[in-house]
Amino acid sequence: MRILVCNVNTSASMTAEIDGAARAAAAPGTQIVTRSPLFGAEAVDSAAESYLCAVGVLDLTARLLDAGSFDFDAVILAGFGEHGKDALQELLTVPVLDIAEAAVHLAHLVGRRFSVITTLAASIPAIEDRLLLAGLSAHCASVRACGLGTAAVDADPSGAVDAIVAEAQRAMDEDGADVICLGCAGMAGVTEAITARLGVPAIDGVAAAVVLAQSLVGLGLQARKVGGGTPPNPRSQWPLSTALGLGL
Repeated sequence: MRILVCNVNTSASMTAEIDGAARAAAAPGTQIVTRSPLFGAEAVDSAAESYLCAVGVLDLTARLLDAGSFDFDAVILAGFGEHGKDALQELLTVPVLDIAEAAVHLAHLVGRRFSVITTLAASIPAIEDRLLLAGLSAHCASVRACGLGTAAVDADPSGAVDAIVAEAQRAMDEDGADVICLGCAGMAGVTEAITARLGVPAIDGVAAAVVLAQSLVGLGLQARKVGGGTPPNPRSQWPLSTALGLGL
């Protein structure tokens, strides 16, 4: 099977890190193709940047559809609670997974209460809203910020470990969390440090989404449109990058 992993921002280094995390979780025979938008933000730390990057991801998908080169069995939106998932599900018939929902689904299977450790406090409301919208907030002990922006985590993932682990410790001690979900695609390398230092499971959303995508495809499950309707034709508005003269 072929899985398209979309980094929601335009950072080449984060795209490479996400690609590595996805490939590490992929089973033999699963082909991972990781792409990023042609335009958008290098990091997502606000609602405005999230919406902008959602347009970039939709544009990327529309270009593939327009060129007749969309040959994927599933799509993973590698932004933790970022906007765009619902629109992608309208455009596509294959499963579309968001790494926030994927991480939380697995967290609920291995523990009673989970906490999400994200980047900046500005990201907390969007994650809380996504979990509430998806019906996954009942067992959420807390959503906490480590105080480092996405760009800072991207630039020095190993240096961010201490801040992330410290916030995970507070989530355990103060909020009663027994599972930690990493609330940023760029935090994939921190799972082992959390488990080793704190003794609790830590879940990376990219890896979780790959595992779940493989399961859905393996079971032959396709996405169903709400009300059984047909998806909108993206060619009426998309791809924007073609109109702007941007190339792949």
